[in-house]
Amino acid sequence: MQESENDKLAKSLLKKAMGYTVNEVVEEYVQEEDDLKLVKKKITTKHIPPDISAARALLEKCLDTEMDEIKNLSDEELESLRQELIQNLGGGAKCK
Repeated sequence: MQESENDKLAKSLLKKAMGYTVNEVVEEYVQEEDDLKLVKKKITTKHIPPDISAARALLEKCLDTEMDEIKNLSDEELESLRQELIQNLGGGAKCK
């Protein structure tokens, strides 16, 4: 079953709102005759922190809150709502 664009967008928005971890791979090669030889490979794990703007967008989408109400919230209030939303979504449920 193919995901709709809205589902992909919702998953991406949730991932960005919650933060995520990514592995970054850097490989170094040297020329050896006609071939390239891998001489160094470095894997770094990076944590991408939660994004408050994504949380705001998710709150607007999931909670059907009016735009004016959300725009007037402080960062602390948004962070509190983000934490509540993460708990309510169970860390990965889809928004409708």
